[in-house]
Amino acid sequence: MVTIREYRGHIRNWKALCGELGVDSGLPREKREEELIIRAYEKWGRDIADHIYGMFAFALYDDAANELFCVRDQFGTKPFYYYQTADGRLLCSLSIRSIMAQEGFVKELDRDMLQIYMSLTYVAGENTFFKGLKKLMPGHWLSFRDGKLEIHRYWTPTFAPDESKSLDDWADEIHSTLTHIMTEVKEEGEVAESFLSGGVDSSYVLAMSDAKRADSCGYDEERFDESRVAAKTAELLGVEHSVAKISPEDFFGIVPYVMYNMEQPLGDASAIVFTLGCNATAQHTKLCYSGEGADEFFGGYNMYRNAERYGENLKTFYVGNTNIMKEDEKQRILRHYDPNVLPIDLVRGIYDETEGLDPLTKMSDVDIQIWLEGDIYLNVDKMSTAAGLEIRMPLTDRRIFDIASRMPSRFKVNEEQNKVAFRTAAAKVLPEEIAFRKKLGFIVPVRIWLADERYNADVREKFASEYAAEFFDPAEIKAIYDEYVGGNSDNWRKVWTIYTFLVWYEEYFIKR
Repeated sequence: MVTIREYRGHIRNWKALCGELGVDSGLPREKREEELIIRAYEKWGRDIADHIYGMFAFALYDDAANELFCVRDQFGTKPFYYYQTADGRLLCSLSIRSIMAQEGFVKELDRDMLQIYMSLTYVAGENTFFKGLKKLMPGHWLSFRDGKLEIHRYWTPTFAPDESKSLDDWADEIHSTLTHIMTEVKEEGEVAESFLSGGVDSSYVLAMSDAKRADSCGYDEERFDESRVAAKTAELLGVEHSVAKISPEDFFGIVPYVMYNMEQPLGDASAIVFTLGCNATAQHTKLCYSGEGADEFFGGYNMYRNAERYGENLKTFYVGNTNIMKEDEKQRILRHYDPNVLPIDLVRGIYDETEGLDPLTKMSDVDIQIWLEGDIYLNVDKMSTAAGLEIRMPLTDRRIFDIASRMPSRFKVNEEQNKVAFRTAAAKVLPEEIAFRKKLGFIVPVRIWLADERYNADVREKFASEYAAEFFDPAEIKAIYDEYVGGNSDNWRKVWTIYTFLVWYEEYFIKR
């Protein structure tokens, strides 16, 4: 007998699978998806994930084989963790706190991870801040039988540029594929809203959906507030638009809640805004679309336009979307520094996989395998789950990635524009001024708020705490903060990254 131990996700091709596997399509969704996973495992075994489109992580137990089998989807949209106890048992779960609560778990900080975190601002790779507790990485399955643990990679991003198609051909393929996916992301009887920023990704998803309401975050500071642009998009598409106005008090007040529910520190300031957006949206819906994935697949970040200039030098420094602190600075501020613990080591294998491909492809692949999993998808899953909100990301799909993997880089980025083919596809349902609007990113005014004494009391208190001195040289981190307040606004990311670690540490090692 096969039973589901844990599952979170959404199976998009459930109708086809129900027909193929003989599952009653009229079952309630939760029961139906569990039945699909069991039947799929019985038919395809360890190849199960090759047959599922969607977002998922699950653990099942095969009674006959006395085997625990766990799978995480190709991109890591849902987290999955495991830990081997001293007596050889395996603890695993979608939640770190769930593992921590089980007999045999020993809570101990992995100090090496702080060294990685101070550069990347998120927890990258298979290790976590808890010693011995690991992530099952995207595109991997895990088997535990007779005390033996086996980890296998079942899917690897591969790229094979196809030079036979035109820009319009690529745009048509993106659009037709997304049109089909949008028929799968929601079933009859479900009502979904859609997150909306000022950018093309969320605007395209909204335009392609049947959502009647869009949800945005905004600020009183007009130069940071994209909700005004989002409001114009919503008006154009004829949907209701709500804006969660975020004050600095809201922002700083919820940081401990975010770090606790994230379970790992995350130095991405937009995660705080996203949390407030999720909490506001959950007041009037339990299902929402979001546009993650397109930037990494189709060349959406402005830095990708420098790819050719970086060339082969990428291998020496590019470790993903963020890299805020170099080794000499970390060596200066950290109490414990190991010269053998380097962020670049996390991506060497990825560069081996993309040997011979162009620089943009290499950058994108690093971000797909490292940044998306460690930052973006972790944030989306943890904060939506904490709010009681389910988020589905239509653009994160193997069929969308398949297009990007075959698309030559010149259709992703050129001298004038990024995400060229994707924007061309979006222009089929959006005005050009929206489809081709310059990417601004998820702008957060924390770079200003951190220097304001009305809001930063907890930051200053954490920097001066006894436990901060366990990890950092107090004079060095104070110098970084003072330099920031004195006018070096570039230092705000360093300040924020140190602060979020200290908040997380307090939640998990001081309070509990």
